Amino acid sequence: MSTDPTRRALLGAAMIATAGPLVPAIANAAVAAPAMPPLKTVRTDLLEIAYAEYGPASGPAAVLLHGWPYDIHAFEVVAPALAAKGYRVIVPYLRGYGATRFLSATTKRNGEPAGLADDILAMLDALGIRSAILGGFDWGARTADIIAALWPERVRGLVSVSGYLIGSQAAGQQPLPPTAELQWWYQFYFATERGRAGYEKNRYDFNKLIWRIASPKWAFDDATFDRSAAAFDNPDHVDVVIHNYRWRLGLAEGEPRYAESETRLAAAPTIAVPTITMEGDANGAPHPEPAAYAKKFTGRYEHRLITGGIGHNLPQEAPAAFVQAMLDVAKA
Repeated sequence: MSTDPTRRALLGAAMIATAGPLVPAIANAAVAAPAMPPLKTVRTDLLEIAYAEYGPASGPAAVLLHGWPYDIHAFEVVAPALAAKGYRVIVPYLRGYGATRFLSATTKRNGEPAGLADDILAMLDALGIRSAILGGFDWGARTADIIAALWPERVRGLVSVSGYLIGSQAAGQQPLPPTAELQWWYQFYFATERGRAGYEKNRYDFNKLIWRIASPKWAFDDATFDRSAAAFDNPDHVDVVIHNYRWRLGLAEGEPRYAESETRLAAAPTIAVPTITMEGDANGAPHPEPAAYAKKFTGRYEHRLITGGIGHNLPQEAPAAFVQAMLDVAKA
């Protein structure tokens, strides 16, 4: 977390106002996040997925999913707080991040959304987890949304930052208003070979820039960024990221194994599981307005706006609010 004393004081005050009995553990962690446990790994048909695990193995499962360009440290405060409440918390590195690796050199380094969702389902199967509460932001929220929409029996509750993020190649090819297109500048950069080479060469500085744009009021320090930046050294990171954004624009093909899921997703299916969507009041990344997606959630539903200069990385910037949402959606 930030070492700025004013920021720490504001964060502590926000936690006291919202967290109730969670305050002591989270407030202390806001100053110095607890060390992560040693990573574990689990094999699926495609990947060896590295993940951090917290809490009792017999507890109800909670799976926390990070986005781009972030990593599992986004949940470094959230995960132990949930574990303290009795949850078995699983925080995996997505494909192309951290210590997660493809098993075969010939597997396509595919970043399409259905593939990421399939990874998490395969992980749950390998770990013997029938259903879980899912929480995420950015790519992680999209992944959680997809699983909740297509496999609701696997999801006991959903916490999704920026709401309904399910899309399709057809939707991605529709032009947006100029101000919205400007927010997606990096997507167009990645569509070029110069952009791919630039990301390969400058991914550390590139991703730090994204952090600053996406969370303009978050005074994170270099140590906080560096902990996550190590995850971008994954040998497949650039390939997965570039494919993800090119796929969205219809500039890269997906794989037949995900075609059925992508067809279903292109119909923008509703989500019926209990859901809390969240948004920070200072999110500088592209994101839809809550009114645009509220009707996509047909079950028990609530939207929460988190104030105080909270940006795109909501779980790390406002961990108490995210923990409370996970606990509340579990009661639905």
